[in-house]
Amino acid sequence: MIVLGVILIIVGSLLGIQIVTYIGIILAVIGLILTILGAVGRGVGGRKTYF
Repeated sequence: MIVLGVILIIVGSLLGIQIVTYIGIILAVIGLILTILGAVGRGVGGRKTYF
């Protein structure tokens, strides 16, 4: 999810489409939150890692 967010941020910045950039930022933040929760041992939705 983090990788997809970063890709969307780059594509949105290069093409000048702001909504794609915002969606990329949201996905990257959600991915980071899920990764941090998994690292501290708290699984979300039954999973400790999200790819």
